[in-house]
Amino acid sequence: QVQLVESGGGLVQAGGSLRLSCAASGSRFSINAMGWYRQAPGKQRELVARITSGGSTNYADSVKGRFTISRDNAKDTVYLQMNSLKPEDTAVYYCAAAYQVILFPVYWGQGTQVTVSS
Repeated sequence: QVQLVESGGGLVQAGGSLRLSCAASGSRFSINAMGWYRQAPGKQRELVARITSGGSTNYADSVKGRFTISRDNAKDTVYLQMNSLKPEDTAVYYCAAAYQVILFPVYWGQGTQVTVSS
């Protein structure tokens, strides 16, 4: 069973930056797809960004140019650098992973709160 542990959330002013980290443990095989979802109060959970072990990425239109996803394959760790944060980025951010891209997401972290004040 894969466990995902997030860190790096917090409170930041609009225009500021935060970096989220998510470390995976317990995997028996290489985790191909890792990424981040977010869920704001009263809204559905949405994909923020995803990255494969080969480095292919995709982003939600709302974060393109502001957020950057990266990963350390040796550590099974994924990062989300968030710049130029806006109040509408306020949400609980969840790390997600899957052994196969086509099945993404399968495993979830517990979530970390990101709050952007105006």
